[in-house]
Amino acid sequence: MRTGKSRKLLAAAVVTAVTTLLVPACSAGGPTAQDGGKVTLRYWAWAPGSAEEVKEFNRTHPDIKVVHTDAGGGDQSSAKLLAAHRAGNAPDLALVENPSLPRMIVAGAVADITDRVAEVKKEYAPGSWAQTTFNGRTYALPQDVGPMALLYRKDVFDKYGVEAPLTWDDYREAAAAIKKRDPDLTMASLSTDNWDWFAAVAAQAGDDWWSIDGDRWTVGIDGENSRKVMEFFQGMYEDGLVATDPILTPTYNQKLNDGTMLSWPSAVWAPGVVHGVAPKTAGKWALAPLPRWDEDDPTVSFQGGSSVAVTAGSEHPEEAAEFAKWLNASDKGAKMILNVQNAYPAALSGQKAAIAQKPPALMPQQSDYYETVAGIARDTRPVTWGPNTDVAASAFTDALNDAIRNGTSWADVLTVTEKAVVADLKKQEFEVDEG
Repeated sequence: MRTGKSRKLLAAAVVTAVTTLLVPACSAGGPTAQDGGKVTLRYWAWAPGSAEEVKEFNRTHPDIKVVHTDAGGGDQSSAKLLAAHRAGNAPDLALVENPSLPRMIVAGAVADITDRVAEVKKEYAPGSWAQTTFNGRTYALPQDVGPMALLYRKDVFDKYGVEAPLTWDDYREAAAAIKKRDPDLTMASLSTDNWDWFAAVAAQAGDDWWSIDGDRWTVGIDGENSRKVMEFFQGMYEDGLVATDPILTPTYNQKLNDGTMLSWPSAVWAPGVVHGVAPKTAGKWALAPLPRWDEDDPTVSFQGGSSVAVTAGSEHPEEAAEFAKWLNASDKGAKMILNVQNAYPAALSGQKAAIAQKPPALMPQQSDYYETVAGIARDTRPVTWGPNTDVAASAFTDALNDAIRNGTSWADVLTVTEKAVVADLKKQEFEVDEG
């Protein structure tokens, strides 16, 4: 059981080198010994195409051998990495979803690689780089990003003379205009378990749900702008313009296929997902920038995205950082993320390469697709995630389900969520303020 003093030291890992927290190399190195003159590195990554990327790196880097393992994605991967770190047998590198990174940092599971990767900072847009940087220290290299965007049924919008909305007020007006013409159509479904979507849209509006100063966390989930966001979407729901059903269920997918679900405010990765479940709708969709809260401010946040971290116990952090830089920041690596993983690269070189690509199969007619995406990616505001996003997810989902069932305030969901998050941080003996 950690004492208050040790918990504060873990929190301070966000702003200081995690070398003070390292497990001794003899217990954490695992099978990363020299093999025939080569340094062998273990790399955990779930992204499709990761094995092919590793094969190409190994072919061109004779002094380093990377061994790839698919440890599963999402929360499963993060939980496995933390468990491996505590057991002293973590890999040398791991692909981490960005919302989980702060949890890895305060647990001492990932290394401060600021000095090892400083030369590739110029390869990223500021918003992308900021997702892995806390108080000026960098803990991972961004691999793929999910700048938020609006995927919408252009054929239906055109049919009713509705243009792609510039602002969220325009979005509501478009939904109302279409609903008036055909009551069976729904603009979107805002799933109650999609808490991080609400966090990202609140960040677009100007609120950080978490922020860090030194070793002190500030929780601002129940902020003024966040409450306005929740009130706005509750109004759309009460007017029957959006639903709150889970997305990508058989029922939801059927609505995509039959054309009664008209948009998905999500991120630039969405076309691939929709094409996977509704391929016969190809040619009917288009992608536009996410609607804005302020018509003069095009800034959007991120939904999704992952980064490669060097683990704190790696016996070969220099070679591990070399692999991370090649994979994520080099022209070759970024192009493989684009073409092999079919992800949107975080590195600017990969985003530039994307412009020459054909548009996604879902919208073959949108010749300016990647130019649109590149424009969206230039104006981004990162979401600062906290060390207990799991607590926020559970509290938010339960409270929003209750609010919908009981007809009570969606904005008050934020009050419940903030109290749960703050209580958990204090229980773990973090220094914390409420925003």
